[in-house]
Amino acid sequence: MKRYLQIVLNVPLNQAFTYLDISSEEDDAEKSHVGYRADIKFGNRRTTGFIIAESTEFPADCGVEESKIRPILRLLDKEPIFTQGLVDLARWVSSFYLCSIGEAISAMLPGGKRETDAGSFSFTEEAPDTTARTLSEEQRNAADGILSPQSSSRLHYLYGPTGTGKTEVFLQAAERLLVQGKGVIYLVPEIGLTKQVIEAVVARFGQTAAVLHSGLTPSQRLGEWKRILHREARVVIGARSAVFAPVPDLGLIIIDEEHDGSYKSGSSPRYHARQVAMYRSAKEKFPLVMGSATPSVEAWHAMEKGSIIRHTLTRRLAGGAMPQIKTINLSTCKMDGCISTELADAIKETMAQKRQTILFLNRRGFTHFFRCNSCGFEMKCKNCSVSLTYHKNEKRLRCHYCGWQTVPPQECPECASLDVGYSGFGTEYIEEEVRANFPHARLVRVDTDNISHKGELQEKLDAFRNGDYDIMLGTQMVAKGLNFPNLQLVGVILADTGLHLPDFRASERTFALITQVAGRAGRFFPDGRVLVQTYAPDRKPILCAVEGKIEAFYEDELQQREILDFPPYARLVRLVFRAPTEKQAEEAAAGAVSILRSSLKKIALSGGSNAKAAENTEVLGPAECPIVKIALNWRYQLLLRGNNMGIMQSVSADLLYNYKHSSDVYIECDVDPVSLL
Repeated sequence: MKRYLQIVLNVPLNQAFTYLDISSEEDDAEKSHVGYRADIKFGNRRTTGFIIAESTEFPADCGVEESKIRPILRLLDKEPIFTQGLVDLARWVSSFYLCSIGEAISAMLPGGKRETDAGSFSFTEEAPDTTARTLSEEQRNAADGILSPQSSSRLHYLYGPTGTGKTEVFLQAAERLLVQGKGVIYLVPEIGLTKQVIEAVVARFGQTAAVLHSGLTPSQRLGEWKRILHREARVVIGARSAVFAPVPDLGLIIIDEEHDGSYKSGSSPRYHARQVAMYRSAKEKFPLVMGSATPSVEAWHAMEKGSIIRHTLTRRLAGGAMPQIKTINLSTCKMDGCISTELADAIKETMAQKRQTILFLNRRGFTHFFRCNSCGFEMKCKNCSVSLTYHKNEKRLRCHYCGWQTVPPQECPECASLDVGYSGFGTEYIEEEVRANFPHARLVRVDTDNISHKGELQEKLDAFRNGDYDIMLGTQMVAKGLNFPNLQLVGVILADTGLHLPDFRASERTFALITQVAGRAGRFFPDGRVLVQTYAPDRKPILCAVEGKIEAFYEDELQQREILDFPPYARLVRLVFRAPTEKQAEEAAAGAVSILRSSLKKIALSGGSNAKAAENTEVLGPAECPIVKIALNWRYQLLLRGNNMGIMQSVSADLLYNYKHSSDVYIECDVDPVSLL
């Protein structure tokens, strides 16, 4: 008996394709193949498809004659690797984030063809350390509240400064659920920075922990994935995509450092792990707990409204007090280089006491950009519209978006003046200055330019923790949950770099960064110090972070957002039009604006239940993206803004699937965008 398979592919075509099953003659005939991957011919190429449905009757809606249906070439799996629950989740991701079901399933699954053991990462050889620490009263109340069946909401937030023991609350809540036979997903930001969290989870749960992270090969990921499906692993820890893990009897999702931007995917499907976790929590009826010292503005707003329940921790458990924080106003102090006298003196003092310093800068590279002092000409990337960054080691100017590089000119290409130089500064420049000022200091630099092989980041962080270095220079890698027992001084070289970005979240990011970096100092000693160098000490995000006025910052930021009608007071859908010429990108965006406006007008005039919401939905743009060119592609964007996401999704989907534009134009769709650059 013939069996017809419905197969979806990792391509932006929102439909399933019908293929014939080849195993119908064998003993395999009775076995369903939903959840398997198949090797298929699609057009003239071989590719992998995902089987999401099957039937013994020829599908009535198939657009091809039955005689032309091709058989699959072979099945790639011996057992299903995704469940019906994941297919349903993929359908939701596809409709919410406006991508195809195949793209959604592809984002969920590990890529490996054959499984291999994850080596030392599956931690099967380690005995679990069951010694849970005794919780403080605050922590115990939080853990009880999160798991209480009487709770008024399934959404919880564990809020408290760095060092107040949020991780321990998460781990004990997870333990209680494991005892009840439930599974747990524990999400952490980009995995390279969370070895401490992984170690804590694995020490506690031993081989019942599976780790899904970017350091694993696709085959190792597949091995971990199967351990989860077979119930061998009940606690899954990983970065963004682990939110899709097929954990049977899932009882809790934990999102650590909820404010972190890496929870939002930068390519299709552009999902946010927090949104997916909220959907799973509502559909499968289990609690979701988020945690951070600097919640996202949306999460803070939801806590104020009561739709997320806040559990607050106030006591730093390692004993260290919150560090003293002080700003150094760079506009008023004379500087030769980028380290003020006050910061230099503090570094000397710290070294004299045999303690450690972290110097933090939110920018890689040497000096920020090449500039002519006569005519103001700036060297920009020929593929992108971004200033090139000077890297002294390589004596090259390099673009941090597409990687294009060139040799720095001796004279201005525009006016031939010899008065050219570099303004701004990066980690290499600071490294040089620190070496010159502190010749005896042992110095380590941690940024993505000088981390070349897997494991190097961890080696450097471990060496710093063990006291092999006096000073660590770093970019935002250093700002994430790392504990260093001997750390006394944190210097923020320039706090305002992020504030100049044309993005409505610039203030929120700057505030979170300073607060998070400051939380590193004094975790184990009462004498931690943080010095923040800035040209704008009175700007709200810097002032509030330095003075610890957390509530004042959120209050002010929410006020600004309400006036400007930005999230959380409105929802956004961003459409970016990429094309090889500016004219193509601009015309495609302009055409889309008129289509969207007429679609909204049609709904508004229909008089139906959505008429009012459609009337209140705006189309902003088209405009150049702040970074107008990346990798030879010109970029124009438009924003849909309103309060009814359903309407914005339906007019956007209509545009994506029916808009006839030049084949050179690619449209990116981002629902609830996190960045507008």
